[in-house]
Amino acid sequence: MKSFDLKKEIGLWLVMLVPMGYLAYAWSTLPEIIPTHFGFDGKPDDWSHKTMYAFLIPGLNVGIYLLMTFIPKIDPKKKLEIMGNKYFMLKLFTTLFVAIISLFIVRSSITGVVADSSGLFCVLGGFFMFLGNYLQRAAPNYFVGFRTPWSLENEVVWKKTHVLGGRLYFIAGLLTIVLSLAMKERFAPWFVGIILTASLIPAVYSYFVYRQETRKTGDN
Repeated sequence: MKSFDLKKEIGLWLVMLVPMGYLAYAWSTLPEIIPTHFGFDGKPDDWSHKTMYAFLIPGLNVGIYLLMTFIPKIDPKKKLEIMGNKYFMLKLFTTLFVAIISLFIVRSSITGVVADSSGLFCVLGGFFMFLGNYLQRAAPNYFVGFRTPWSLENEVVWKKTHVLGGRLYFIAGLLTIVLSLAMKERFAPWFVGIILTASLIPAVYSYFVYRQETRKTGDN
């Protein structure tokens, strides 16, 4: 399998350059002191000097890209490399997601409030919907998915856990889009609860499936 396709990677590099270019373009309009954290009400509650963004935005985008590029190389079972284009799609969507979040960060610092919180949650919801579809077909590995001790121990447990977890992530993403548009700024606390629920249920479920599969093996 060709592990590095230059044409595809150039597309990812262009995606990463967009938020960096926007930061450079907006640099003169950024206040010297910028908000670096926002509460559930969309208002800033922590600040820093704008030079922090000169490191944060490039570091965030390049760091995520490099992480996802080199993770398959250190995967002891080489499962991610075997996934080929499926893994590249995860890398593409993650790179795109981080770039969009970076744009929101810079824009919010210019305006002083979270820029279009509903739009941000729609992006988050879309990403979780993509993850939901992706995880249902993910092969067992040490880096991507619901990596509980029980799912990593048994491929049947992995499959059942990720079918359930993937469906829950898809539903969580869809709910995030619909409720954020309906509730606007009041939705933020709900988002945390929705994602935590969608993440915890598969983890607990994997334990009970593992016990069930262990009993079947013991009976045989």
